[in-house]
Amino acid sequence: MLRSLYSGISGLRSHQTMLDVTGNNIANVNTTGFKASAVQFEDTLSQLVRGAGGGQGAAGGTNPAQIGLGVLVAGISTNFTQGAAQATGRATDMMINGDGFFVTKVGGETLYTRAGSFDPDAQGRLVGPGGAILQGWNAVNGVIQQGGALGDVTIPLKAVAPASATTTGTVTGNLPSGAALGDQLVRDVKVYDSTGVARTLSLTFTKTGAGWNVAGTDGTATGTSTLAFNNGVLTGPGSITVGGVAVDLSAVTGYADLTTVAFKEQNGRQAGTLESFSLSQDGTLIGLFSNGDKQAVGRIALATFVNPGGLEKAGGSGYRASVNSGNPQLGGPGDAGLGSIQGGSLEMSNVDLSQEFTNLIVAQRGFQANARIITTSDEVLQELTNLKR
Repeated sequence: MLRSLYSGISGLRSHQTMLDVTGNNIANVNTTGFKASAVQFEDTLSQLVRGAGGGQGAAGGTNPAQIGLGVLVAGISTNFTQGAAQATGRATDMMINGDGFFVTKVGGETLYTRAGSFDPDAQGRLVGPGGAILQGWNAVNGVIQQGGALGDVTIPLKAVAPASATTTGTVTGNLPSGAALGDQLVRDVKVYDSTGVARTLSLTFTKTGAGWNVAGTDGTATGTSTLAFNNGVLTGPGSITVGGVAVDLSAVTGYADLTTVAFKEQNGRQAGTLESFSLSQDGTLIGLFSNGDKQAVGRIALATFVNPGGLEKAGGSGYRASVNSGNPQLGGPGDAGLGSIQGGSLEMSNVDLSQEFTNLIVAQRGFQANARIITTSDEVLQELTNLKR
């Protein structure tokens, strides 16, 4: 049979593969985190008709004569360039800016993905649409033990931020120097003990000839202090202690006609429950509690590979490591070689429709041309069989 028949068949098979790959790319144009693939062709082993000849005296050398035997698919490569960002506004949607993959667990198998759409399940674990569980490091009492074994990233829905006793407070503002002797100003603030029980700390400022007297009480303990000013600037001791709470008064001034003295802050709080969380660029999940406290509840892990093109597609927008991808190198977002995390966004597919439709035309014409090789070879064989009638 004619060799061209088999060359045409190999061309049909190879261009059919190109059509399949291009069609898959177009089908996944809106798949989150999808990476387009491209087909690479190579020629097959060529048949040597005449070998090369070396030059002999007055006769020059001759080149080898070879007939190719068709085409093969050399490989199907994956394009891991960054896809565009799509803002969603959902706190559990994440996008990697730069290199790296999310690490997930599916049925005990570790898979890697660029698709960052996650939601809490009934146990508070962040899972993908197919049930893949996001991996990272969970925090213990607000401290993340990075570098240890990876675990399921869990949002502690019933987490409690412990109460904290008030030990310090700060008063700022101005006491009017023109106030009449004996005038009083009372300023209150809520303070807490170590179990979160609240009590009211009250400071009473009384105008004297030398400045202001300060008397404090929290219903049980008391304390006193004096404030003296020189041209509105505090000159005397600037603190008072009441029931174990040291109140800083050093920022109080004594200018005329301004009555702005007030408590600025105190460092105690009652116990609080988790209300929401936010995601920082380094992959840390920050829990926001009802008492105003903020604590880290976990950090997302990322993985990178020496040869990402060696990863094997596992379905569900996931990849598994292969012998040619290299071992995963784990770290946190922003670490060397790893991108940062952008919350409230997803990475779109990096499929270029204009390129894919062009590839579709090229594959179609290539398929038609190879089909023409077969029909032409068939016509030649028909002529041969018609020689004997």
